[in-house]
Amino acid sequence: MSITNVIFTCIIVAIIVAVVVGAVVYSKMRRKVDYMLDALEDKELNFRFNEQVLVGRGFNKTLNRLRTIFDKERHEISEQERYYGQMLDHVQTGVMVVDDGMVLYCNKMASLLLGFSKISHIRQLSNISVELYNAFRDVLPDNEQRVSFYTERGELRLAVIASETEIHGKRMKIIAFNDISNDMAENEELAWSRLIRVLTHEIMNTVTPIASLSETLSADITSPDLQSGLETIASSSRGLIRFVDNYRTLTRVAAPIKRAFMLKELVERVISLVGQQIEDTNVVCRYIEKSDDILLYADENQITQIFINLIRNAIQAGATKVDIVGEIETFDAVRVDVINNGTPISRESQSQIFIPFFSTKQDGTGIGLSLSRQIMRLYNGSIRLTRSDEKQTVFTLIFK
Repeated sequence: MSITNVIFTCIIVAIIVAVVVGAVVYSKMRRKVDYMLDALEDKELNFRFNEQVLVGRGFNKTLNRLRTIFDKERHEISEQERYYGQMLDHVQTGVMVVDDGMVLYCNKMASLLLGFSKISHIRQLSNISVELYNAFRDVLPDNEQRVSFYTERGELRLAVIASETEIHGKRMKIIAFNDISNDMAENEELAWSRLIRVLTHEIMNTVTPIASLSETLSADITSPDLQSGLETIASSSRGLIRFVDNYRTLTRVAAPIKRAFMLKELVERVISLVGQQIEDTNVVCRYIEKSDDILLYADENQITQIFINLIRNAIQAGATKVDIVGEIETFDAVRVDVINNGTPISRESQSQIFIPFFSTKQDGTGIGLSLSRQIMRLYNGSIRLTRSDEKQTVFTLIFK
């Protein structure tokens, strides 16, 4: 065989070997790429290719670098999601992400407002209220829904709005909702306050001259009957003036002088102030603290007035036990429940007890609870009747 043939044969063999080796290497590289893609698709990053081999070392380094870049990117996305999740958990608006009724996300405020520790489908809302479920199901973008329902916290009124977005090719509904109970109550009280201001002004303008004139005339007239009649007019006028002055307090709530104090110390002082009534009626009044060292920043005298009013109302309702329970809730809000076992408030009266002039007692002025609500409003707080049945009546105060 000639040297030329030998060289040609060697070249052919070398080419064949190179092709075979290349095919094998390509096959291995492709399997590695396929393996890596499958792992990334399954969000599995617990793999690393050997960078110490002689063949394919550079390729393995490249794959490992891609894995590291992907892992870093995923970590950054995860951190962003965690950041946005924490941010949403600190807003005062309930936020829920829904996909065809399935709840994919629910922030802390949403859980707090709805009273669910975990919710997987909006159908669960029908267990609270059918109207609530319908509002969440039917709300459309730019179309606010309003709904009222009752929970252990009392009556809640929600404003529900929605927007839509597309995630991974699916249309998602983002539902946001706020508790507007305080806003609506504030508007109602503002209307009542304006009405009372007008009424008291007009009544005082009319009655004051009558009282003054009748007193003057009764001093100069000798006729017993006429003098008696004028004295009756003067007495009635003075009584009406005192009555109107009582209601003026609803429109003249003093600006609070705030300072920090312990809730426990305040309640103990309140119990001491009504001690004689408690002793005379054999009522057991106690303070229960579910959270340690509850601190309030408010006007002690105004808050004292609220608690005294609630305790006296309980005593007048025939209660034998009054519990004042304090605890710190989510977002550092302080909740105080004033619980008594007296005669329950009728269902018809429950929606009216905070309306000025309304009273369930014959000799009641109808300003105690309305004034209490106005005071709580000064602290961006609230007072509600959260329960009243044969077992107990509960008034809940929230300090924010």
